[in-house]
Amino acid sequence: MAANQARFHFIDLQKIVLLGVIAALGIALTILSPQFLQVRNFTNLFLQVAVIVIIASAANLLMITGHFDLSVGSVLAFCAILHAFLTKHGLPIGASVAVACIAAIFWGGINALTVGVLKITPVIATMGTMYAARGFAFLIARWDGGANISAGLPTNFTSFGRAMVFGQIPLVIILMAVAIAAFWFVERKTVLGRYSFAIGGNRSASALSGINVVGIISVLYIMVGLLAGFSGVLQVSRVGSAFPNIAEGLEFDVVVAIVLGGTSMMGGEGSTFGMVLGALIVGLAANGLNLLSVPYFYQEISKGLLLVVALFVDKVIRNRG
Repeated sequence: MAANQARFHFIDLQKIVLLGVIAALGIALTILSPQFLQVRNFTNLFLQVAVIVIIASAANLLMITGHFDLSVGSVLAFCAILHAFLTKHGLPIGASVAVACIAAIFWGGINALTVGVLKITPVIATMGTMYAARGFAFLIARWDGGANISAGLPTNFTSFGRAMVFGQIPLVIILMAVAIAAFWFVERKTVLGRYSFAIGGNRSASALSGINVVGIISVLYIMVGLLAGFSGVLQVSRVGSAFPNIAEGLEFDVVVAIVLGGTSMMGGEGSTFGMVLGALIVGLAANGLNLLSVPYFYQEISKGLLLVVALFVDKVIRNRG
């Protein structure tokens, strides 16, 4: 009991530290860049973070079970270019979105089969899906006759991704808020959430107590795949063109956001709120580097450092357990 209370207080302290980091980044960027506090910049910041948060909402719960998915960036790219290809060749927007989401469920199902049923190590299984989905994305672009799909798209192709709510708030940001609220509810108030923590805490004991471990893990992999695919549709619709190399490295942004937020890669610990804080740190860091015109390769170095910090945080959490 004392150990559980100590961990609880440590995680609360960690969230306070994360809020402090966000505040410090905000103050520093306000001083260094006059553009930081502009409404347009904050809109861009949340648009950049939205895709990470939507996918990480489900991926966070998956990591709580002790599993993760490295294929999300490639699944996003595949579904994005599939959506563009289908609409360009005459399929209505709504039907194309549905097909892209079904394809995303298929990729999530492959991960569920290989990891959940066949018990292949997640890093190997999802890396295989990552390469396969990305390869098919390039293949679809080649079928269309080029390196990307941008010309010939219907006039209403960008309507979904660029839609505004109340005339001012991008729909993408609203969907991010919905994802946060939905997975907070799942995490705190549903059997799926409780079982995810139980599996991450002790998989063998969970199975012996009657929890369908394979079923829970499979559902979560499918949910992660679906949200990755749906995010691909949102992204390509907002940008207005589809590239097979879109979202390269997104899987690492998702992992960094989740682990920075306090979710252990060993499972059994984490929260949606913490993940959101981690995603904001990732987004603020990227936004600040762009505002300060920091060269691309330095931005890549900063991502690597963030990943190292996230892994260090994960180790500290496990050692305090």
